[in-house]
Order: sequence, then C-alpha cells, then structure tokens
Amino acid sequence: MARSHIAAALAFACLGILITFHLISQFGLPNVGFSHFHEIHPEATASPYQVPLGPTVSRPGKTEDDGTMYLLGTGKADITGPVVEINLMGYADPNQVGTGLRQRLYSRAFIVGDIAKQEERTLYLVLDTQSGDTAVRYGILEGLKELGPEYQVYGKSNVAVTGTHSHSGPGAWLNYLLPQITSKGFDEQSYRAIVDGALNSIKRAHESLAPGYLTVAKTKIHDANINRSLYAYLANPKEERAKYPQDVDKTMTMLRFQKAKDGKDMGILTWFPVHGTSMLGNNTLITGDNKGVAAMLFEKDMQSLDDGIGNFVAGFSQANVGDTSPNVLGAYCEDGSGEKCNFQDSTCGNGNKMCHGRGPMFRKKDQGASSCLEIGRRQYAGAKALYLSMITNNIPIKGSVRSFHTYRDFSNVTVQHPNGSSVSTCPAALGYSFAAGTTDGPGAFDFKQNDTGSPDANPVWSVVRNFLHEPSEGQKACHAPKPILLDVGEIERPYLWTPNIVDIQVLRIGQLLVVVSPGEATTMAGRRWRDSISTAASAISLTSEADDENPPIVVLGGPANTYTHYIATEEEYNIQRYEGASTLYGPHTLNAYINVTSSLLPYLRTSPQSKHPPPGPDPPIHTNISFNFNSKVRFDRTPFFKKFGQVLADVKATYPRGDTVSATFVGANPRNNLRLEGTFAAVEHLSHGSWKSVRDDSDWDLIYRWKRTNTILGTSEVELSWEVGEDDGVDGGLYRFRYFGDRKPFGGGEIEAFEGVSGVFRIE
Repeated sequence: MARSHIAAALAFACLGILITFHLISQFGLPNVGFSHFHEIHPEATASPYQVPLGPTVSRPGKTEDDGTMYLLGTGKADITGPVVEINLMGYADPNQVGTGLRQRLYSRAFIVGDIAKQEERTLYLVLDTQSGDTAVRYGILEGLKELGPEYQVYGKSNVAVTGTHSHSGPGAWLNYLLPQITSKGFDEQSYRAIVDGALNSIKRAHESLAPGYLTVAKTKIHDANINRSLYAYLANPKEERAKYPQDVDKTMTMLRFQKAKDGKDMGILTWFPVHGTSMLGNNTLITGDNKGVAAMLFEKDMQSLDDGIGNFVAGFSQANVGDTSPNVLGAYCEDGSGEKCNFQDSTCGNGNKMCHGRGPMFRKKDQGASSCLEIGRRQYAGAKALYLSMITNNIPIKGSVRSFHTYRDFSNVTVQHPNGSSVSTCPAALGYSFAAGTTDGPGAFDFKQNDTGSPDANPVWSVVRNFLHEPSEGQKACHAPKPILLDVGEIERPYLWTPNIVDIQVLRIGQLLVVVSPGEATTMAGRRWRDSISTAASAISLTSEADDENPPIVVLGGPANTYTHYIATEEEYNIQRYEGASTLYGPHTLNAYINVTSSLLPYLRTSPQSKHPPPGPDPPIHTNISFNFNSKVRFDRTPFFKKFGQVLADVKATYPRGDTVSATFVGANPRNNLRLEGTFAAVEHLSHGSWKSVRDDSDWDLIYRWKRTNTILGTSEVELSWEVGEDDGVDGGLYRFRYFGDRKPFGGGEIEAFEGVSGVFRIE
C-alpha cells in the first residue's frame, strides 16, 4: 500500500475515534459493567467489624499425613493508580471520574512450588482491579524477564493475573479499545502502577519462599450475594437447577499457606463469587470494593495478634461472578413507588434507569460505602470462621505442581455440543441488552434486558451500529438469537475493540485445580465448567498419585488474563439479558471453554508426553499505539497569599464518637506523585509526648478528596475526613491530620513534596 493510502486510512481512523470520544463525552454511554504494603500502625486499633482471633493458631510438627511439603511464598504491594481526573473502570460511565481515595489498591501474590523440581511453580495474582488484562499480563511477564535468572521460573504457563472485579478503581489501563473509550484512552501512569506494583508483590512473595504445607476447606456464606438475573438462571434445565440449593454459589473455598519451620501461617487465598459493585455508579472515590474490605479486615486482624504476622497476605479472589450481586435486598424502582423491578427485563415503567439493586445499608446515601463495608465484613467473617475451623477440619493438599497455558482464537472454535452435534463460536459481538446494563448499574437510552430477535430499541441504533461495522448475515446467524449492537470482534480501526484471542489456563496444586477464567462465568456456567473439569480429571486419574486417592477439588478464578466479558450458559444466552448479550463468542461460548480446557488436562499429569501445549497465536499488544485523551498535569499554584499545605478550613476543638472530622488544605494534583507504598493522608495521635500515625490511606475510615478550584490558575484544595466510629476502639485523646502533597512548578522543574498539618482536636 502506498504511503498516501496509509496516511488516508490513519486519518480516517483518527477522525472516527475523535468523533466517537467527542460524542461519548457529550452524551455519555450506558452504565454497563465491563464487567502498600505498610507498617502496622504503632497504635492501630481493632475494627468493630473484626472477629477476635485469640492466640496464634499454628500447628508445628506436621507429618507426611498432613500433605505434601511445597515451596510457598506470599507478597503484597500497592497498585493504586491516579486517584483523580481518570475515569473509574467498571460502570463505563464517562462522568464517573476520580476525585479522591477511600482505600488503596493492592496486588497480592501467591506462589506454590515443587521443592524437588524448582521449575514447577504456580503464581496466582489477585489484583484490586476490574479484571485481568492482556497488556497488564504482558507487562508483568516482560518485567519478570528483567528481574534476573531466578525469576525465569515464572512465565506464560504458570502466571495467572486475576482481578477482584472492583468497579471503583482508576481505568485507562486496558489493552482493547472498547473499555478505553469511556476512560479517554490508555494512560501510561495508570497502567504502570498496576504492572510495577504486581511485580513488586511477586518479588516479595519470591523473597519469602519457604517450605510449607497447604490445606483447603470450604464454608457457606449465605448473606453476601444474590442472583441479579434470576429470570435467565431459571431458563436452565429444571433437573439441573434441582441439584443446587441456591441460585448463586454460596461456597467459599480457602487455601491456607503454612510454614513448615514454625507452623505460622503466611496467608490465605479464597474464592467466592460476588460482584464488586457495592460502591455505586455515583461514587468517585477509589476503593477495592467489598473484596478489598474483606482483605483489609483479615490482614489487619492477623497483624493485631500479640505475635502479629506482619507479612500475612489475604487474597479474596472471584469465582463464577457473572450473575451475582452484592445488593442483597434485591432490585427496586427508585421512582417513589417502592415497587420491585420487572422480573423479566428489570425495568420500571418503560425504562430501566430507575431500577437499582439495594445493598444492606442502602438507606445511607454514601455512594454505597456502608453497604460495601458490610458485604466485605460478611466475607471476612465467613473467612475468619473457616480459617479458625481449619485447625482441625481441613483437607491436606497432596501431589504435583503443574500448569498449562495456551492462546486460542475464539472467533471460530469448533467443538462438540452436549447433544452430539458440531457447533462453532463466532467473532466477538455484543447484543442490544449489553447497553441496558444491570440492576447494579442500569444503562441509558431505551435499551432493555431480555431483548432477543428484533431488538426493542430505537432504529437509530441500527444506523449507529452499521456506521461502525455492519455485521454480515453469517455473523448474525452465528450469534442468534442475539441481536448484534456492536460487532466488536470484526472492528479493527484504529485497533481491535475486543479480544478474539483468548487465554486458556489451568493451575494444578496437588488435587486442587484452578480454572483461570478470562470472562465472568455465570453461576450455572461456572458449575458446569467446574463439574466438567472434575469429571475429566477423574477419568484420567489426574490427581491420584501412587496409592493416594485424591479426588479433584476444582475452583474457578477470574476474570483473568484477557478480559472477555461474560460466559453464560446456552439457555441463559437465549434469554439475552445483560449477561447473555455480553457473552462475546455466541451461544456456544461456554461449551468451547469447557471442551478446550478439558482436552488439555493431560498436560497437568506428573509425566506428560509433552510439557506444554502449543502456545497458540499471540494476542496484539496496543500499549504503544493506544490513544490517550486524558490531559496531563500542567502545573500547580496556590491562591494569592497562600502556601501549599496551608489549612483553609480547620478542625473543631472536640468531636464525639460517631462524628466525622474534616479539614481542608491548599492542595496540589495527586497525579504528580502516586505515593505508592505511602500515603496522601494520615491521622496522628499524641501519645507519651510524641505524635504517632494511627490511620493512613489503607484505612477505610480515612478519606482523601481533591478538588480543582481553578483550571487556568492551577489551584486546588484537599479535604481530609475521618469517620470516627462509635465503637471502633479509638482511644480518647488528642489527634491531628497530616497531608502529604507534591506540586508541579509553573514553567517546569522537579516535582516538589510538601506537607500540611491541621490543628489539634480531641476525641471524647
């Protein structure tokens, strides 16, 4: 192609994307769910939500009957990206732009290795992000190559990158165009915070490696999730549904990491399905949502022990999360009627905008923060009870450490259907009901869930669809009964909108098989996938070694590696609620995942004929060609006659428990310095004549808010707030705020740090 044609093509692509960004910035998109490590505070106080642990529960003197000895490591590091001026990732609302921080985000790394075969290891990452991602995983793998020879045991086969599915973290870090649109492209700072923090957590886990034992156990948590698409779930066969007592999985599975030397625990890794949508779509503060809360509570509990385990890492990973919701009171019409939303399509009247799920503390108008804390507490409480019970009630993990990973092009995977016929997947596409959103985050315009065949929407959307890319008749037939709104798998201008190349990965740790899911499997989809893997593993005696009969224990973790939206059953797909419409590769998506994954299980044998399956086609990496329309920080200035860190609105002299303390400072843009492994805010307590930090960015009840007061002059303010609980163990006495900021000088120059200190106040 001649250069002039290339230039013309690029110009057209750039014009198209600029128009798209402009339209979205003006009119918005439907709210759809794309879907520091710090010192222990010297005077840290217990949370009222914590369950007392009692003495450390260690079990030295283990025997061979307690399972195989492994090489174990855990690590945690800060991945908090820009907390302001970047769109939050999850609800796909361009107006949901960060304004501050309620809780720092982390990467938690869990390593399991074969002591006899050093190269046989698994590395499972739990990131406080919306999902795993192609570019993020690529960046982590490239970073591992640069860490030196001892890190070359970690690679494509054994590194799994999962997200907790929080919808309240900064966006603009994903590889493909569709999720980049509402975040105005790809932001290097946001991306590097995740990649570099993940690598830091891996280094800490690697450096902590020690011989130890693994045990697994399960419990039920009945009050932390519901099914938000029950109408679609009920389309599954009655006899299949009868096998399960609930319409969502209530089981939490816990893997416990314990040192062999002293019997002390290094960490826990759990799997439990509940959406990270406790924080609502109108929230603009960065948090790890309910799983971030659960991890925080568990880790602080372990640190509060008399011989506190300061490096204890608690990972709360997702499972078959697709149709789950933390809004456990159900979906109601917020139009004053108080009625429940329509069961079939989650509408109120003729639209879905007023249909919202209610969390347990929905009456508190705090953008979901109280409900988030409560759902996190419920997961934490269930995990803590399970953890304590594992002293005497657990299953020892025994056997080899293996893994496999390959890429498959899911635009055309032919597999055998359960009925015996041959079926195929399709290039990725999203249906009309994708734009309807969910009861956790309703969409906009006139889209509705449960929309099949000829879509019940304004015909103008067909024109918009065809302008972007008109699906062929073959594509329409392949996806039927999904009416295609966005033919995303066949749009390559200016670069791919969604993935067609998908990660297929399973980790084996003895009899524990971890299916690493790139998409959000619904409840029944996850059950079918797990059961199929268990059956296939048993058929080849995969987890039975020597004379041991170790039935496989299968868990599903995700969304991981490459985000592929949803994975619904064929029956749910045919209903075309949000989850079905967001199942990218057609009605046979789940069958393809099951068939491909099951066929590769022999690679997990102790002595396979071939160590790894063929790698498959590499996915494209767009980090160097992605657009970025997020403005950079130009400079920071103070108002006339003021200085950085100066108090503008000071604290009162005294506060009762249950009140909120706040102070406002002359601020600077926090994007100048993310303060990874540090803090923007602190509460200090006067004790024995010196000030000691008792709260920082890792604490839920300390909030940092930033506000631009004049864009032209570059001035801004920072408000620090401390929500003092009525019964959170805080000592009475004298306290003060400390604000840590960094300013960018006018005209350039080095970023300069500064601090601000409030007046002293008393907690009565």
